Amino acid sequence: MTEISRVFFRVACGIPTLDLANPQKNASSILEIAREANERSVDVIAFPELSLTGYSVRDLLSDPTVLAATEQGLIHLCEGTATLSTAIIVGAPLRINRVLYNTAIVIHRGQILGIVPKSSLPRNGEFEETRWFQSGGDQVQKYWRWHGHEIPFGRDLVFEAEQESQIRFGVEICEDLWHVNAPSDDLYANGALAVFNLSASNFLVGKAERRRLLASAAAVRGRGAYAYVAAGPLESSTDLSFDADAFITELDEVLVSSTRFSREAQWIATDLDLRALQRARTKDQAHVDKVRHAYRTVYFSVSDQPWAPIRSFSHCPFVPLDASQRDRRNWEVFEIQSHGLATRMQRLGTPKLVLGISGGIDSSHAALVCAEALRLVGQPASDLVCIGMPGFGSTSRTQDNGALLAKALGAAYEAITIDALASLTLSETGHALFEHAENNTESILNALRARPELGDVTFENAQARVRTLILMTKANQLGGLVIGTGDLSEKALGWSTYAGDQIAMYDVNAGVPKTLIQHVMQWVADVRANHWGRSKAPALKRILKDIIETPISPELLPPDPTGEIGQITEGLLGPYVVHDFILFHFFVYGRPFDEILDLAFLAFSPQYDAETLKSCAETFVRRFFTQQFKRTATPDAPKVLEVALSPRGDWRMPSDISPELWLQRVSAWTPKS
Repeated sequence: MTEISRVFFRVACGIPTLDLANPQKNASSILEIAREANERSVDVIAFPELSLTGYSVRDLLSDPTVLAATEQGLIHLCEGTATLSTAIIVGAPLRINRVLYNTAIVIHRGQILGIVPKSSLPRNGEFEETRWFQSGGDQVQKYWRWHGHEIPFGRDLVFEAEQESQIRFGVEICEDLWHVNAPSDDLYANGALAVFNLSASNFLVGKAERRRLLASAAAVRGRGAYAYVAAGPLESSTDLSFDADAFITELDEVLVSSTRFSREAQWIATDLDLRALQRARTKDQAHVDKVRHAYRTVYFSVSDQPWAPIRSFSHCPFVPLDASQRDRRNWEVFEIQSHGLATRMQRLGTPKLVLGISGGIDSSHAALVCAEALRLVGQPASDLVCIGMPGFGSTSRTQDNGALLAKALGAAYEAITIDALASLTLSETGHALFEHAENNTESILNALRARPELGDVTFENAQARVRTLILMTKANQLGGLVIGTGDLSEKALGWSTYAGDQIAMYDVNAGVPKTLIQHVMQWVADVRANHWGRSKAPALKRILKDIIETPISPELLPPDPTGEIGQITEGLLGPYVVHDFILFHFFVYGRPFDEILDLAFLAFSPQYDAETLKSCAETFVRRFFTQQFKRTATPDAPKVLEVALSPRGDWRMPSDISPELWLQRVSAWTPKS
């Protein structure tokens, strides 16, 4: 498996088999899992609350025989972990300075690093922990002297790796999570990127969902991760039942869960994304400004060697893998787009919407948004004026689809050929094309096919600017609003003509990447097609399906001899799915480009090889940095996702900055294996 540099924190939760009130045997069960975790390069693994004794032994928790056996179990754990690089967190009752605490004990390479007492002791319903324990929130002593060692003790401990890996974690116990002043809030504020919760937590119907809700809420507030592990069904069943629930969440996403109610030993693990968590914090000034108390740091060491992740990486990160989440996102995206446009329309009165429709995916999706916005404000569908503007590279497939889509939506449609106006512009400015062609379409196409070099950027951009001139003129005639169609992927790559399709009066797609627009369009076809009439829905669905399947092209160069599209955008830029992957990881997680390529190699192999990915990254860097001037002058558009490139809100960068520093990272990259 491909290896990558150390930018992840591998964490785990283990639920061992349990023998009530038998710490020595339970320690052996814990060690068995810990050794397996160590073989899988786990950094830290947590076990349930009071995992050395069992939670449900009740009054035996303070029995001197049990407490003495617990210390022997700790010695066994220290001896058994001496050669392991994995740190373990176990639960045990400990009498410290004559006071009994419910504790979480962090052990690494045979040493106890620190002990965290439980702060919130439940005393309602089936819970009676104040019968045995004292709250760690009231503790005054800072150390426990054990076998000649001064061991840090308290709820104010953050454990940090000595290497520059940014691995920092804290610990709380069961009820602490449910308390209004949870210790995890302070742990996150004092630098912990992850919090481990050692829990017993008997199970009741519906409780698993509440656990995940609380853990995710804590992680989102703290801009961190949360690992939760509860006791298994081998606890006493006298009055309660336990379900072996364990899960690990990063922010609000549950990455992995245990098999609930399993009676066998089990453990789960995942890789926490340190870069993502750090990025979430640096972007959130409120988190940085939060009041910090005087917390103590306990250091330990982890491996900093490259290793193979066990976490998978979606090749299409803007699109949720889960079908229900994907449908919800599609709905939210479409609502943001259409309501944003509807609000702009209401502020202006009742403008017509003027849209250049090419039959490609972006302009077609913009047409759907326009049609929905008109419906929202109560204007007739015919107030959407779709203008097809065939030029030298247009094909009958795209032009027909544009006209058919307008008809299915009830919009007005007009076709205005741009050949003559573009030819006039080029000939009057002395373009070399007219040294080889007469001023008519057939002659120009023949010249371009004979001499492809004549189809240069000037030839292409003249067509784009002529189209914009037509749209703006039409908008003036109709008292209308020109709707921009460029999407977020094109904005990032600067794939537009300045003072051409880069200009509009309102952009509706600017916040949506190319890979997501395809899914939103399909969702509209499946769910919203009836908005424009039940009788029209089947035809609308067929048209949208063909548009989605049409190759992406600006259609500025001649079709091939068979009449098919001759200019394929992805053949020039590279696959949009790769560019969107780069865009996501660059903006959402702030990754350097060599790290992005490491992850891309994992996500796309074997579909795209290393050279293809490297070429895409180089294209992305060059175009992103050199095309900022287009984004600086971008029209208004609603923000849709966490990634946004508006110079007024989310992305401010000089237009004349050099990409050299970033290109060096791309150039130096080679896949690790």
